[in-house]
Amino acid sequence: MALKQDPHVLVVGGSDSSGGAGIARDIETISAIGVRTCLAITAVTVQTHDAVRDIRPMQPGLVADQMRAALQANEVAAIKIGMLATGQIVAAVATVLRENPRIPAVLDPVLASSSGRPLLQARAIGVMKRDLMPLCRLVTPNLIELAILTGSELAGDDDDALRQGRRLLAAGPQALLIKGGHAAGPGSTDILLSLEQEPIRLDMPRLAGSMRGTGCMLASAIAAHLAGAKPLEDSVREGKRLVFEKFLQSFERESGSGA
Repeated sequence: MALKQDPHVLVVGGSDSSGGAGIARDIETISAIGVRTCLAITAVTVQTHDAVRDIRPMQPGLVADQMRAALQANEVAAIKIGMLATGQIVAAVATVLRENPRIPAVLDPVLASSSGRPLLQARAIGVMKRDLMPLCRLVTPNLIELAILTGSELAGDDDDALRQGRRLLAAGPQALLIKGGHAAGPGSTDILLSLEQEPIRLDMPRLAGSMRGTGCMLASAIAAHLAGAKPLEDSVREGKRLVFEKFLQSFERESGSGA
């Protein structure tokens, strides 16, 4: 089949019945860039745009088997990882990544929903840092996730974020994208951090309001561009631009409807 030969992004993550985040947002984003997707579901969630009502994790072996089947069926050129729910699922995903070391993986370390419900068991955080992050081409924590992953207070400025980022980088990921959406100020600055070069700051104007699923969108867009063989920095810049444009369109629609 011709479709089998097209570059795919393997999306590993949880469902969102509201469609606002999770795998629904991943597929939407990657498809908009013109790249195909294949899937491994880690958990089924029952949620609205306001709250997560229930979470049912998959069996770890089933998650790994889904990944292996997708990799066998398609030309997977990048892997995007989102919600993992349990330490056992984290370990299962890491096992499959070790079997496929040439495929770049982008990890969005989803720890909680936007409404505050935990989406990863607390005891699984150490497993993620030890077993999964060293296998990833890029990890994309926001400032809250960065603080939790490093056992720190929320970063008060870019210098704090860089110190925490360097500490997390020592856990083994090849690069970090520290997302500045939770910071204050007129601009939204993300920092691309790696051991190979000086920090790269990516600036966009900060828009009022909020939109669910932006973390999913950004990591998925980066993975889609990596699947198209773009360098990491270019993939990050293109991904950030896409999220800003989607956010701007949403903001303009809301402003127009309220006029």
